[in-house]
Amino acid sequence: MKLEQQRMPAVTNDRFRLHYHLMPPQGWMNDPNGFVYFQGYYHLFYQYHPYGVEWGPMHWGHARSQDLLHWETLPPALAPDSEADESGCFSGSAIVKGNRLFLIYTGHHVPDESKPDDFWQTQNVAVSDDGIHFYKLATNPVIETPPADNSQHFRDPKVFERDGQYYLVLGSQLAATQTGRALLYQSTNLVDWEYQGVITAASTASEAGFMWECPDFFRLNGQDVLLLSPQGIEATEKENLNLYQTSYLAGQFDFQTLDYQHGNLQELDHGHDFYAAQTMLAPDGRRIVVGWMDMWEAEFPEQADGWAGTMTLPRELTWHAGQLCMLPVAEVTQLRTQQVIDEEWHGTKRNLPVPDAQHLELHLHTKLASWQGSQLTLQFQAGDQQLQVTYHKAQHEIIVTRAGQDAQRFAKVQPQVELDLQIWTDTSSVEIFVNHGAAVFSERFYPLSAPEVTLAADAPVTVQLTEYQLH
Repeated sequence: MKLEQQRMPAVTNDRFRLHYHLMPPQGWMNDPNGFVYFQGYYHLFYQYHPYGVEWGPMHWGHARSQDLLHWETLPPALAPDSEADESGCFSGSAIVKGNRLFLIYTGHHVPDESKPDDFWQTQNVAVSDDGIHFYKLATNPVIETPPADNSQHFRDPKVFERDGQYYLVLGSQLAATQTGRALLYQSTNLVDWEYQGVITAASTASEAGFMWECPDFFRLNGQDVLLLSPQGIEATEKENLNLYQTSYLAGQFDFQTLDYQHGNLQELDHGHDFYAAQTMLAPDGRRIVVGWMDMWEAEFPEQADGWAGTMTLPRELTWHAGQLCMLPVAEVTQLRTQQVIDEEWHGTKRNLPVPDAQHLELHLHTKLASWQGSQLTLQFQAGDQQLQVTYHKAQHEIIVTRAGQDAQRFAKVQPQVELDLQIWTDTSSVEIFVNHGAAVFSERFYPLSAPEVTLAADAPVTVQLTEYQLH
């Protein structure tokens, strides 16, 4: 069926539509792509299937914003309508060169639709002068084949500039061992690319993944950080519990020798719903990241309403105490409409006055040294929909529990004399930031009525409470 003959689903119910997160106008959304600042706007593209509420032939949806919060939907930037991408315009990135915007993306090729696992992938370029209308290079693909030792998995180019040269890092799989790795390419013009080699690779599939999707490579506070989405890591009791993860390595990389001395693989977000994160360097120097706030094979209640998927709040990445931390960008303060609570509370249980618990910013801060208790819980409850955030003092552990199967997610925090929780809710999402972003949980949450919000402790505790209603 030709694309123009297909019908788009309509959004039939707003019950789960978010107010200040980027989501598709209708249809399906997954990975963020092409996160970039161009001609006065932040542009964010995304994997998009406009003709269904499930994953399908991938387009690039497109939105722009001047403040990272209020997004204007633009026409899709890319569609699978050329020989270079006839089965899908898969994930990629963007870069500004001169006064033009370049998109670099993976073309997906499936010769026989009855055999979807028999595919091959290439890398392509599209260009725009106005940030709205794009044309694909007639010479696509710009990278036609992977290295000889690679499998068919060869996708998700992330482009960046360094010392006057252009580089891109590609997600890859070593054919012999079927393990993930990240490849590096170099160019002077964004069209002619030369393979440099392997940045680093998984030791085994169970420990580090059979495929590394959506890699990103950047320098932050003296660290060379490789952000990636490994597939196939074997879960432990409390780690790598999602079907796929978003994780990172940090260390020192030599662009001449391709020597990368790095630490262990770490999860970036511990929630149920976070994948395929991509970063950009803002004009003011901040490293900003956004992720898909969902997970493969999860339930999507909003599919019944004609759409599926959303992005996280844009978050600023920082490097602190040997790890990546992230907090919502400072622009989120613009969302505040009224302050509902600003008080120091002492007790064991408190029902918080919340005019609209689905559009809320909540900040809890407590000193732990004098507290005789062991457990502090914040709970959102709406009928059979429940989400709890529990701090266990003895284990220095945060546990997020969501109603249903596969309920719990875990994060250890460094022993501290204080506990700081910042939480943003938006219709069908809850984002939880612990100790200034040292641990983060991204959660989809689908209450059908306004949740009650309760704070409880097993011994009297003093908490500084701040709450804002959000627009």
